[in-house]
Amino acid sequence: MSITNEQELAGMQKASEAVACTLREMIRYAEPGMTTKDLDEYGAKILSDFGARSAPYLTYGFPGWTCISVDNEFCHGIPTGKRILKEGDLINIDVSAELNGYWADNGSSFVIGKDLNGHQKLVDASRDILKKTISHIKGGVKIADIGFLMETEAKKRGFKVIKNLGGHGIGRSLHEQPDELMNYKNRYDSRRFKKNSVVAIETFISTSSNIAVELNDGWTMVGNKGGYMAQHEHTIVITDGAPIILTEMNNILN
Repeated sequence: MSITNEQELAGMQKASEAVACTLREMIRYAEPGMTTKDLDEYGAKILSDFGARSAPYLTYGFPGWTCISVDNEFCHGIPTGKRILKEGDLINIDVSAELNGYWADNGSSFVIGKDLNGHQKLVDASRDILKKTISHIKGGVKIADIGFLMETEAKKRGFKVIKNLGGHGIGRSLHEQPDELMNYKNRYDSRRFKKNSVVAIETFISTSSNIAVELNDGWTMVGNKGGYMAQHEHTIVITDGAPIILTEMNNILN
């Protein structure tokens, strides 16, 4: 969507606060021994307290309130009572929701407890790349140039990017134009970011794979060449200068 007045900005701020606070508290709550369903239900209560509704459930009938992916699961992991979190696990939580007609989206990868499996370097790369990416986005900047920046920064750190997942416009629904805000340079993409538009910008940084493939459950995605992936995501409003980070209170870049 494009922000045209203060009422729309306030609506986006409230929806963004709901998803950002939910993500922040879920990260704090997560610990070894709990199931991903326990974690999802905790997040569901926070969203409900805000009056917000799960975006993946509303839009796609997703079997959970939030997407929780563990270790080799890249994204869209289904919360379940069978998946028990362990010390050193790489976790990704993606929280998106609707509140009073406005939609917001954010996500973060992190390591549970001690970094027993050496995932922190990947997590740090994803976080740093999102921070640098957001600092370069403003009205008039070519979308493909931002993708090039993301891939270049990943390669510098010895990582790859997933080429079939990307950020997207958001606001009045979960996925809007501009869609396919990719983590690499598409030389056929001549689009530019527009001032006052709202986008969910996200990283997809990988150790081994460059394509995400869907499992038989119809939701969970893993890498075509295995390995691990980290994702960080903010909903932002594009301006002539630094973007307004609507989901900043999730603290994922700190």
